[in-house]
Amino acid sequence: MANPKYLTEADHQRVSAAVAEAELLSSGEIVTILADRSDGYTDVALAWSALVALLALAALAIAPDFAMGLYDRLLADWGHEWTPRMILSLALGVATIKFAAMMLLQLWQPLKFFLVPAPIRTLRVHDRAQRAFRIGAERRTTGRTGILIYLSMREHRAEIVADEAIATKVDPGVWGDAMSAMLAELRQGRTADAMIAAVGQVGAVLAAHVPRREGDINELPDRLIEV
Repeated sequence: MANPKYLTEADHQRVSAAVAEAELLSSGEIVTILADRSDGYTDVALAWSALVALLALAALAIAPDFAMGLYDRLLADWGHEWTPRMILSLALGVATIKFAAMMLLQLWQPLKFFLVPAPIRTLRVHDRAQRAFRIGAERRTTGRTGILIYLSMREHRAEIVADEAIATKVDPGVWGDAMSAMLAELRQGRTADAMIAAVGQVGAVLAAHVPRREGDINELPDRLIEV
């Protein structure tokens, strides 16, 4: 299934223009990425399904008469006796049905992402941002002045990752203003404005710490990457 598009072509142009403007006073190179999600979380979905199956088995162990009676009423012949093999088969059937049902429920994406614990979402977004930075910005500029603004929509998480020349000069806490500006716009449903606000804040920090050098050229694309 294709990822949804969050921005129009006009929005893309606005973000690209904001990046170009922010780089005018700095040697920094800003890369922007907007992701639908940072992970598929299949492992988390499997874990929830396994937990539901185990809980079903626990319930069967605590109150076996209910499940066995239901089986008798729906499927079994009258007057049969429960053998160990039949009991184990019943347990396997119950666990399989519960596991499959939970997996199917999690095909509904809002539920799937709701069930992903917040620390896992944060870690996966961080890891994805780091990978994107290594591919798209790290050590790809002459002065190692690349910086990535990464926004992951389904996780409601954002990351700012800076290359060596910037990271050694700027305390990580400085990016808090950019994150706050981005979140303020996101809460109003203005995704493009959120990215533009972050770009503006990051550009101001870059201008203060890595001012534009004479003969500086644009080494990384200004366009927003939407994945």
